[in-house]
Amino acid sequence: MKKYNVGIIGYGWVSGAHIAAINATSLAQVTAIYSSRPQDAAALSAQHGGKITCYTDLDAMLADPSLQVVSVCSYPNQHADQIVAAAKAGKHLIIEKPIALSLADAHRVRAAVKAAGVKTCVCFECRYSSQLVATKAVIDSGLLGKLHYGEVDYYHGIGPWYGQFRWNTSKELGGSSLLSAGCHALDALLLCMGADVESVTSHTTGSANAVFAQYQYPTTSVSVLRFANGSLGKVASVIDCLQPYYLHTHLVGSEGSLLDNKFHSTRLAVDKSKWSELSMKMLDSGDVSDHPYQAQFQTFFDAMDRSEEMALTSLTEAMKSHFAVLAADLSARENRTVKLSELQ
Repeated sequence: MKKYNVGIIGYGWVSGAHIAAINATSLAQVTAIYSSRPQDAAALSAQHGGKITCYTDLDAMLADPSLQVVSVCSYPNQHADQIVAAAKAGKHLIIEKPIALSLADAHRVRAAVKAAGVKTCVCFECRYSSQLVATKAVIDSGLLGKLHYGEVDYYHGIGPWYGQFRWNTSKELGGSSLLSAGCHALDALLLCMGADVESVTSHTTGSANAVFAQYQYPTTSVSVLRFANGSLGKVASVIDCLQPYYLHTHLVGSEGSLLDNKFHSTRLAVDKSKWSELSMKMLDSGDVSDHPYQAQFQTFFDAMDRSEEMALTSLTEAMKSHFAVLAADLSARENRTVKLSELQ
């Protein structure tokens, strides 16, 4: 029998993927949905399974004692206020990225969650993808030795053909290329490099193609990260490209390198002129329906069942990536290197 009842905040594009993934876990079921637009409870219950109560008043849903968890699937500029409200109501949290669009809101969220002592899961779900699970396994095996350079780049043209475009183009809702989508690449880089970020230097530009003219912020950014252990990293966030989705990874260590689904290591008796190939599924879509939410959410509920915080994507862990994103955006705005200590 499933133990955790989950309420959804915001009924739109991403919530459908959250609902399906939550219901597919062994421990949780969506039983409530808040939307600013009135919804048909009978229709949603039939569509998603189980009995769903619909709310147009968020405070009323958060006051429901039968809900243990809420999943924040609303517009990005609403996340901070809703996370704070849910934490104060004692609800454990699944948080769709970005956590917040400003440094002040990020601090506010972190303080509210800490004060409430609730468990958290931030949707940097790419950490649970075949590509990154296999990549991290190669790193942990020691085949690459000690990493001193890494790059992870996000290429995904978010134009009118893509559902997110209608709101993503505004500064108020999209925020920046990194906050909008490229944060997945920066988060993946931190996962791979395994060290704290010391400073970030970032620059931005944008496409001359008229299809991207609606964007109110630069759609391409390139950020160089210096880590506390002396290693370096680079992240490109390109949401104005005209090409298939591509999460590029290139890691360089003292004993070998990894390039996407290939690697070379001096610790293996292999041909030095050829790459060895890994059997992995590369991330090839930005569509939320293709993202590994179920594995992430199952891990979250399993950790809750043990009264533990999940390891890979808790708020504490995700904030490291989020602060690095905010530092990169500040660097680009002010045309200077930003130390992470400035933001803490």
